[in-house]
Amino acid sequence: MRKLKNFKLAPFLKVHALIYWAVVLGQFTCGYTLGIAGTAFDLAQTELGFSSAWLGLLGAGALIGLAGSLVMGNLADRFGRKQMLMGNMYLFTILALLQFFTTSPMLLFLLRIGLGLMMAIDYTVGNALLIEWLPKEHGTQKQTNLLLYWAYGFALSFILGSVLADWRLLLASSAVFSLITALFRTVVKIPASPAWLASHGKPKRAQRVVQKRMGKKWGLPKQWFHVKQAEAASWRLLFSKQYRRGTLVGSAFYATQAFAFFGVSIFLPVLLKSLGVANAFLSGSLYNLALIGGTVLGLVTFNRLGRRVFLITTFGVSTGCLFLMTFGRQMSNPLLLTIFIIFAVTLSASLLLDYTYTTELFDIKVRATGVGFVITMSRFGAAAGTFVLPVIIEVAGPYVTMLVCGVVLLLGTVICAWLAPETNPKLTSVKA
Repeated sequence: MRKLKNFKLAPFLKVHALIYWAVVLGQFTCGYTLGIAGTAFDLAQTELGFSSAWLGLLGAGALIGLAGSLVMGNLADRFGRKQMLMGNMYLFTILALLQFFTTSPMLLFLLRIGLGLMMAIDYTVGNALLIEWLPKEHGTQKQTNLLLYWAYGFALSFILGSVLADWRLLLASSAVFSLITALFRTVVKIPASPAWLASHGKPKRAQRVVQKRMGKKWGLPKQWFHVKQAEAASWRLLFSKQYRRGTLVGSAFYATQAFAFFGVSIFLPVLLKSLGVANAFLSGSLYNLALIGGTVLGLVTFNRLGRRVFLITTFGVSTGCLFLMTFGRQMSNPLLLTIFIIFAVTLSASLLLDYTYTTELFDIKVRATGVGFVITMSRFGAAAGTFVLPVIIEVAGPYVTMLVCGVVLLLGTVICAWLAPETNPKLTSVKA
């Protein structure tokens, strides 16, 4: 019998490209949907006259729904990745369109939570499927590239939000991108994860999937045929001695980062207005360009540094920028904007850790459950930031708001400096 080549050592083939773009489209859609909320609900508040508390809740709605990543990740570890990714964007499209037909804050809030649940599938299941299919030498790079497309979606939401004045149309516009994503996934027929199938006692089926999509010369690693069938992943396992350090670090860095990033980014128009920035559109455009620039900078430097060094450095610089803006109230607007852009660049660079570092903290046995859990923790942080920020701006002003964000980021920096493990495969393999 001819010896088959390990499919994880294959070059980047058509099946990898199709899975990659299926996940990329989902990330673009998620970035756009989260970004459009601030502008749309700011317009809705003016038209409908609801309170700052409702503004914060509506902005946080999708992020609250994303907290369902814990459940979605666990379902994916129990029942597989494929079907969840094949259906979530169709449901997303329906929920996005329904936003156009209601002016009730409560109904809008519930719809945003539903959208967040659909995003949770892309964040957890899509990320797990991608890393389990991609060849080893391409996995980390392609995974980190996802953030760039997420940032493109987020930046596009700011541009369209400056052109369209109808908040209902802005919210419903997410349906265009989600429908494109859903149709693409249907046409390419996303394959099941060979790693998941093998870990659940189905190596022969996994082999057939690999050979159907990659060719007869490719197959599973030999050891995958002797893997004991995995027990159903339990959330409690994440707090066992084997996984609790990764669980704590992943939750701490992701939650504190999300608190500052989403709190500032989603309600950027409100924050800039309260800071007295004269040309909010120009400033907002520079900020969003800085988000993309920071992502590109991160892509260039990320794999050249240890994950631990990258994490602590980006968090430290972002924290310092927020404290400078808080205590430098007399500085000129150009200097304030410069520091604000440095903050945007470094914090957006740190977002590269969200996809790569979280998956590296957990093995195949609990990967989707572990990633789902830390995403859930991050969404609590993000939801808190987006709910609290407009209220704090109204009550205490922008400088106190930035101080709160700075303190939260500092907490994350301290925890990670104490506990964050190094997971960069190049460095850990050298150590081994």
